[in-house]
Amino acid sequence: MIRRKKSHIANLLFQYWGMICLIFALGVLFVLVGDALQSGAARINWQFLTSLPSRIPEEAGIYTALLGSFWILIFTMLIAFPIGIASAIYMEEYAKRSLLNKILEINITNLAGVPSIIYGLLGLELIARNMKLGSSILTGSLTLALLLLPTIIVTTREALKAVPSSIREASYALGASKWQTIWYSILPGSVGGILTGIFLSISRAFGEAAPLIVVGALAYVPYAPLSPFDNYTVLPIQIFNWISRPQQGFSTNASAAIIILLFFTFSLTGLGVLFRARWRKKIKW
Repeated sequence: MIRRKKSHIANLLFQYWGMICLIFALGVLFVLVGDALQSGAARINWQFLTSLPSRIPEEAGIYTALLGSFWILIFTMLIAFPIGIASAIYMEEYAKRSLLNKILEINITNLAGVPSIIYGLLGLELIARNMKLGSSILTGSLTLALLLLPTIIVTTREALKAVPSSIREASYALGASKWQTIWYSILPGSVGGILTGIFLSISRAFGEAAPLIVVGALAYVPYAPLSPFDNYTVLPIQIFNWISRPQQGFSTNASAAIIILLFFTFSLTGLGVLFRARWRKKIKW
C-alpha cells in the first residue's frame, strides 16, 4: 500500500514537472515568435519577396534566398526520397536477419542523431572537393540528402512494420508475388507514416544552415540561381547575414524573413500531421 502511494505521488510529480516544462517551452516560443511578428510583419510585402539583396535595408529582399531554398529543397527531395524509401523496403522486406544487417541497422539509427555539421564536413570533402562540384546547389542538395537519408529510412521502416502480418499472409494466399504484395498491399497501408516522415524531413531541410555553410553557401548572392551548378544562398543564411549587420533596417528584414521561414516550416510539419491523421481514419486494421 505504501509503495502504491509513493508510486502515485512520483507519477503526479513527474506529470506536473512535465507540464511546467511544456508551458515554459511554449512560453519562450510564443515570446520569440511574437517579437518577430511585431518587428517584421509590416515589412512583408511583394517587393520584399521579389527584390534582390541590397546594401540599403529598405530595398533589400529575399528573392535569391527564397529561390535558393526551393532549388535546394527540390533536388534534395529528388535524391533522398527514392533512395531512402527503396533502402527501407529492402531492409524491411528483403534483407535477411544476419549480423551484418543488424550492424547496418544500428549504424543507420545512430546516423539519424549525428549533428548536421558533420554531414557538412563530409559533403565538403566528398562532394565539393572530390567530385569537384564546388559550392553549387547540387553540392548542397547532395549534402542535405545524406543528412536526411537515415531519418527517411528509419521512419519508412517503422511505417512498414505497422502493417499487420495478416495483410501479407492474405496477399500471399491469393497467389501474389512478394513485389506485388509490397506494391499493392504494404505500401498503400503504410503511405501515411511514410508521408509524415517525408514532410518532417522536408521541414528540417528547409531550415538547415550549418551543413550548407560548410559546403560553401554564400551569405551574399547578387543574382538568382538558374541551374543546379550555380552559387546560392538560403533563407537561414540570409537571416544570419542581416542579423550580423548593425543597421536597424536589416534587423527588421531578418524578422520578416524569420516569419516566412517559420510559415513554410510550420506548414510542412502541419501537412505531415494532416496526412497521418487522414491515413489513420482511412486505414482500419
